[in-house]
Amino acid sequence: MKECGKNSSSPCAACKLLRRRCGHDCVFAPYFPADEPHKFANVHKVFGASNVSKMLQELPEHKRGDAVSSMVYEANARVRDPVYGCVGAISSLQQQIDMLRTQLAMAQAEVVQLRLRQSTNITNSPPNSGSPIMGSQPKGYFHMDLDVDQSNTFNEPMWPY
Repeated sequence: MKECGKNSSSPCAACKLLRRRCGHDCVFAPYFPADEPHKFANVHKVFGASNVSKMLQELPEHKRGDAVSSMVYEANARVRDPVYGCVGAISSLQQQIDMLRTQLAMAQAEVVQLRLRQSTNITNSPPNSGSPIMGSQPKGYFHMDLDVDQSNTFNEPMWPY
């Protein structure tokens, strides 16, 4: 039986870990090269060699690479977080997105307030009272005229759901 891979003396990472001979028809060889032993080790730990072999054999060859990439990603996530795996990472990222959207909304509201205050101060200041931004007495927020151009204030929707 011919050895797998380009180098006939080196078995693929899967066969090396499993301590078996790597044949020319080895389903693991194209996806788990000998120089990346950690790649198969995590996949084997999470899914088992038999299950990975079955999954790969049931798929058309053109889809196997993507399947291996998915298995490697999930296996690495499971090693880091055995309970939630990549779902835990996704959940954490979703929480970060929600927090950043809240911060963005607060920053956009502050920009609107500053523009309103600036507009009110410019509108209410006497012609020669000094700085156009810093008027004499700022009025309360509820007593302002709302003639502010807000066309560029909200460029993106805050909640795309």
